[in-house]
Amino acid sequence: MEKDFLKYQAQTTPHPLGLAVSSAKGSYIYDTENTAHLDFVAGVSACSVGHCHPEVVSAIKEQAEKYLHVMVYGEYVQEPAVAFCKKLVSLLPSNLESVYLVNSGTEAIEGALKLARRVTGRSEILAAKHAYHGNTMGSLSLLGLEERKSAFRPLLPGVGFITFNNEDDLAKITSNTAAVILETIQGGAGFIIPKHDYLSKVRKRCNETGTQLILDEIQPGFGRTGKLFAFEHFNCSPDILVVGKGMAGGLPVGAFISGRSKMEQLIANPKLGHITTFGGNPVIAAASLATLNIITNSSLINDTIVKEKLIKNLLVHPLITEIRGKGLMLALILKTSDIADKLVLTAAKKGLILFWLLFEKRAVRITPPLTITATEIEKGCGIILEILDELSIDVN
Repeated sequence: MEKDFLKYQAQTTPHPLGLAVSSAKGSYIYDTENTAHLDFVAGVSACSVGHCHPEVVSAIKEQAEKYLHVMVYGEYVQEPAVAFCKKLVSLLPSNLESVYLVNSGTEAIEGALKLARRVTGRSEILAAKHAYHGNTMGSLSLLGLEERKSAFRPLLPGVGFITFNNEDDLAKITSNTAAVILETIQGGAGFIIPKHDYLSKVRKRCNETGTQLILDEIQPGFGRTGKLFAFEHFNCSPDILVVGKGMAGGLPVGAFISGRSKMEQLIANPKLGHITTFGGNPVIAAASLATLNIITNSSLINDTIVKEKLIKNLLVHPLITEIRGKGLMLALILKTSDIADKLVLTAAKKGLILFWLLFEKRAVRITPPLTITATEIEKGCGIILEILDELSIDVN
């Protein structure tokens, strides 16, 4: 199967990890030899309530027996999508009242950019250096690292950059700026948290200039940071909210959310301002509603802070310089990128799944399912410390 995987599937790197998966449940992925691998990554924050959560699986099965795809998004009334959007809006600030369901986070970013330009009549977009918002052409244009996008130029014109947490750069937001788009917590850059009330200051400047503030909650959203959405920590509500990843318990999904009067501008002049065939798919919407109910009807959100403290208390080691992030969106920052590489690859051999971040080469992500137990955390952290002890001998 591995040979066929390499032969018939297009690859993203020269050396994929190549774990051959037979099943997954809870906090574990099982390979084709039925070896259990403790998952500290959760599909890069996507499997928010663990693998194959029984309530999510039940919702998928129940909907799959009724109907699958029936019509392009926005034409037919489909109960799973309506119920999910109604529930989600009830949990958001009052200005975020209309949800456009799409297939992925990057498509949601594309829709948000189009909406901001449509609403303001402006073209300039400001993103953050070292940002990551996806890999389609518009999202790639926002990528704050030239080496990752130079091969694909020309990209979207009218995109400029500010430095995250740099208040001096707020002067770059002017009456010509359609939107400022920021990750609430920068992901690929190393799980960078806003400091010194930064986001509320961005919010204030956007208000002064009539600029739309787009917050990308694709990774920190749906309970991962100890709030349903990370912006709740930082006294800042966006004009347009973008979500995805952990939204459907492991199925492909995304959404952009804004005020109804703004969203209505995608209806006419021109019609079909944004269209998608499979957005709002009833099976995925059913999974999204089940996932949202699990997260909000339990102690999972509050528990992430307790689990964060446990991880930080356990992972104390001379080779770890700091632990960044919030809740269960954490990044170990190792002394060198070589140590980070060896930790990820050695952990894979010892039954623990870790992974890298895009830009910060010294970082190793810890983004397990929100449902992970204290015992599983202790087990995984024990493996990490064992490996780092071994690497300490080599370093010394």
